[in-house]
Amino acid sequence: MSSQKFILAGVMGHPVAHSRSPVIHNHWIAQYNLKGSYVLLPVEPANLQDALRGLKALGFAGCNVTIPHKVEAMKAMDWLHPVAKQMGAINTIVVQPDGALHGFNNDGFGYIQSIRDAKSNWKADTGPITVLGAGGAARAIVLSLINEGASEIRLINRTKSKAEDLANEFGSVVKFFDWNERHTALSGVSMLVNTTNQGMHGQPNLDLHLDDLPTSALVSDAIYIPLETPLLESARMRGNPTVNGLGMLLNQARPAFQAWFGVLPEITPDLRKAIAATF
Repeated sequence: MSSQKFILAGVMGHPVAHSRSPVIHNHWIAQYNLKGSYVLLPVEPANLQDALRGLKALGFAGCNVTIPHKVEAMKAMDWLHPVAKQMGAINTIVVQPDGALHGFNNDGFGYIQSIRDAKSNWKADTGPITVLGAGGAARAIVLSLINEGASEIRLINRTKSKAEDLANEFGSVVKFFDWNERHTALSGVSMLVNTTNQGMHGQPNLDLHLDDLPTSALVSDAIYIPLETPLLESARMRGNPTVNGLGMLLNQARPAFQAWFGVLPEITPDLRKAIAATF
């Protein structure tokens, strides 16, 4: 295998130093004895298009794209996967042999797989689902839940117009609510999803009363720092099954790694341990 090509990939964002992606991908590179490296690519918004066009010249197999570049990066793509088009954002770029840039969005796949990993018998159509937030993560998650067969999604955002816009775009399955209706919108749901940054390390806690939430409802938080947000702790204490955002992060990385390195990697306890050590 000495002729094996050295493969470069990375994560492009601004700021990007906090990203756990290098830990994940470099763990897999070592695990599968591959030659390569996954690096941080801090790129200011003004330089994004130049940086993307430079990937081929620098010998990159591709890169992940994170905040604030997920929407703007689409403009530099030569081809977009239909799911990425639907989501209006990309998180993965694969450089083709001829230098063309192909854009993908694996966030929704990562999210659904993380729920299945935690609860193998989970189905999206069990009952209404309440989703808090209307940003990029909400968009990916709502779209994926609809594609999985969700029959009713209650979308709640502090800026109501953003929730309304998403509801109008995604059709009758999605109903939008006022932020002040968030507590009662938990009544009778099979699942609660937080896609806001409330409860993330350094952010205020999510102000949400769980009194109306059935104890059978799955509570999911897209946040993974900390691994157990105050929302997940409150839910667990009252008996709800919970899922944090780490599984979404790990699962969205798998198809990207496969596209660049030719191996579909496994999520092992060792990998989870390596990530936990960075908190």
